[in-house]
Amino acid sequence: MALALTAARGSLTAVRRIVSMERKDVPDRQLDALLERLDRIAAQLERIDARLEASEGLLQVSRELRALNDSLNAVAYAALGQSPQVRRRAG
Repeated sequence: MALALTAARGSLTAVRRIVSMERKDVPDRQLDALLERLDRIAAQLERIDARLEASEGLLQVSRELRALNDSLNAVAYAALGQSPQVRRRAG
């Protein structure tokens, strides 16, 4: 509970800082610098998002390959007239 209150106070302080920053007059040079920095942050977030989407796709491919490998092993054992030792995977 105390941790939640501390977090709430911290976010309230951050909001106050943002509000107080919005009230100031920012010179054109500083505004341009802020906008440039925000553009770089946005571009970096887009790259991170693309990487996350790619890694999610790779995870799905990995699962499919694992299932295919299990199926191929079952076919190989069946061709030999044997039964594999079954092990359950976690996950």
